[in-house]
Amino acid sequence: MITSNRKRSKVLIVDDDEQILHVVRDMLTPNGYEVLLARDGLEAITMARNEQPGLILMDIFMPRTDGYTACNILKSDEKTERIPLVMLTAFGYELNRRLSERLNADGYLVKPVSVEVLLDTVSRFLESASS
Repeated sequence: MITSNRKRSKVLIVDDDEQILHVVRDMLTPNGYEVLLARDGLEAITMARNEQPGLILMDIFMPRTDGYTACNILKSDEKTERIPLVMLTAFGYELNRRLSERLNADGYLVKPVSVEVLLDTVSRFLESASS
């Protein structure tokens, strides 16, 4: 069941792969989330500042501005530092996970991710951000 809090929650998905953007969007929208799409870190930074999503799901390796750089900028910006940011990447290496943590990413998911894990993660971060 969709709660009113969930219905108003914006989730920004950042990935240079159109298929990933659409798959993740199609997992979230039927569950009442408003989904925003960005295709690289630079677009994500601008969108996060303007739209103030409740959560950002970001790929690491993208053109123009990668996920590490975008995460660092967003977590260093007073306007966006409190937005939970979860890296959503195909790389499950411990080194990537630790670097993400050092840049203050709030979570780390490895693609492909199941609908259940994605929804649980999104719900958990949105609930903790609103409390």
